[in-house]
Amino acid sequence: MAKEYSRTQRVADQMQRELALLIQREVRDPRLGMVTVTAVEVSRDLAHAKVFVTLMNKDSAEDIALNLEILKDSAGYLRMLLGRSMKLRSIPALHFHYDESVRRGAHLSSLIERAVAEDGQHPDDKED
Repeated sequence: MAKEYSRTQRVADQMQRELALLIQREVRDPRLGMVTVTAVEVSRDLAHAKVFVTLMNKDSAEDIALNLEILKDSAGYLRMLLGRSMKLRSIPALHFHYDESVRRGAHLSSLIERAVAEDGQHPDDKED
């Protein structure tokens, strides 16, 4: 039998949708790049939430650190806005983390494409 869809998972999914909109519309810092919320993990007691984000077109360590700092500074404001939009008794504290999985996936895809291209350049070795 399938595992039930837990309350913490439902809260995390709703927070992910809400934060994606709030970051785009409400955070007015011009230094903030194109941020995508890839996942949210909420603790069982709903006290803390890890928010995983990626940046579009900005992969340098300085850009990542700057954007995470901006999000950290606006965490209280975002939490207040979440409180208005979500029907929860208490809103979890937001902790922003950079999600390496997208960059890692793109790197692995490029390695696979390069290996396939190199394999196609070699003449077929047919053994008789």
